[in-house]
Amino acid sequence: MARNRQQDNCPRVETSRRRVLATAALAPILAGTTTPAHALSTRTTTEARSGLVRPVPTALSDWSGVADALGRSGDLKRKVMYHTGLPRRDLLVVSRGVRVEPALALGSHVSFVRYDDGSTLVMGDVVVTEHELQQFTDALHENGIQQTAIHKHLLSQSPDVWWIHIHGHGHDPVVLARGLRAAFDRTGTPAPLPSPPPQPVDLDTAGIDAALGVNGATDGGIYKCIFVRRETITDGDLVLPPGLGSTSSFNFQPLGGGRAAISGDCAMIADEVQDVLVALRRAGADLVELHNHGLRDEPRLFFTHFWVVGDGVRLARALRTTVDATNVVPAAV
Repeated sequence: MARNRQQDNCPRVETSRRRVLATAALAPILAGTTTPAHALSTRTTTEARSGLVRPVPTALSDWSGVADALGRSGDLKRKVMYHTGLPRRDLLVVSRGVRVEPALALGSHVSFVRYDDGSTLVMGDVVVTEHELQQFTDALHENGIQQTAIHKHLLSQSPDVWWIHIHGHGHDPVVLARGLRAAFDRTGTPAPLPSPPPQPVDLDTAGIDAALGVNGATDGGIYKCIFVRRETITDGDLVLPPGLGSTSSFNFQPLGGGRAAISGDCAMIADEVQDVLVALRRAGADLVELHNHGLRDEPRLFFTHFWVVGDGVRLARALRTTVDATNVVPAAV
């Protein structure tokens, strides 16, 4: 009889469980709120963790010692990232018959961020020739700066060029900068020139913006459209500012008549990778590289570099599918 009463209770238990689940699902609607399509993936395990170390705002003057150690001045991005660009103007690189402008795919850069525990993080992406690769690597190791990726951005390029992601963390930013300077001194990286005023490019930039859903900007004769991940990204216990090591970029180099060479990079979590690769190929893009930029990022991010040449607006429309396949928003200026 006890067994029969337990069986009789099962439908009531199941019905009650279903009511609880339904009430939970309807709660946002009953509260008068809706959830954006991407919102399910915007919360990460890191947001529930305690003890995260967060970046603090700084002023340009706070980084004068770093500028002196690097021998190059930089600028402040979003009030927290001290950024120094080092385009390889010394290199004449050709890929697939296109002479690559430095701002398209030859731009070394490093960014310093100060944290509320007094420490400083530096991350960056550095362009080196194959001849420079090993000696640059040795200098990083000698100065306690990590490499987190060694990879390519271009196909069939001449001369052979490599890209190295670097990572350093410590309590003295000048020491980090001196270590980077020692590594840069083993390459032919020139000192940057003052940025010229933005010039119009021979592209339908309004059409590109409308196609990608972004407001791009001109940099060194290249039209750039940048997106950042919506999630909070961490590196170990350090919260990374939006865009540090986690951007998707679409860089358009004008070729005349509305045509462009596009060198791009998509930032993805694991579940997005295959959709993006398929979307890129359907857009006519050649895949160059699939890799990581960091070692301890959370959520784990993957990046794919691609290359495509054609009508700028048409390609932007085709590439919009890769934007829609990832959890990104246009970067703030």
